[in-house]
Amino acid sequence: MSNEADATGRVDPPLAGSELEMLDSFLDYHRATLLWKVRGVGDEDLRRSSVPTSTMTLLGLVKHLAYVERSWFQHRFKNDNVTFPWTKEDPDADWRIEPDETTEGILRLYDEECEKSRQIVAAASLDEKAARSWPDGNSPTLRWIMYHMIEETARHNGHADLLREAVDGATGE
Repeated sequence: MSNEADATGRVDPPLAGSELEMLDSFLDYHRATLLWKVRGVGDEDLRRSSVPTSTMTLLGLVKHLAYVERSWFQHRFKNDNVTFPWTKEDPDADWRIEPDETTEGILRLYDEECEKSRQIVAAASLDEKAARSWPDGNSPTLRWIMYHMIEETARHNGHADLLREAVDGATGE
């Protein structure tokens, strides 16, 4: 195993390391997998719902995950004052690509949100509790958030696999 990116842009997680190193590397692996799934797809196909029973698009998936990063790390963990596109009346706005949004802009948003998340993680302890608690008063630790983000990103990579295959037949792990 190498600590250099392969042709997909992914770096395999190490076989051994500290818990933080393992969590960071698995989350980064799944982040890179998402970007690999959208690489080489034309703008129109990135915006097209390619599975008949869903309105999900590849680019919408990237936008959604950018806001998931912002939500868990900046909003919930750090309690930063950040904005989101969704409202009670339009809870799925983070999945929709607006006419003025560009592919480059959405990909840049995702990269920027992931980088902010990395900086937050690097400056904190896995045992540190999120600044924002749930309605019951409990707060997840950064460790919980990291495990959740791996699960969330990996699950959506499964969606990206199906969407990409429906667009152009491309498959991969």
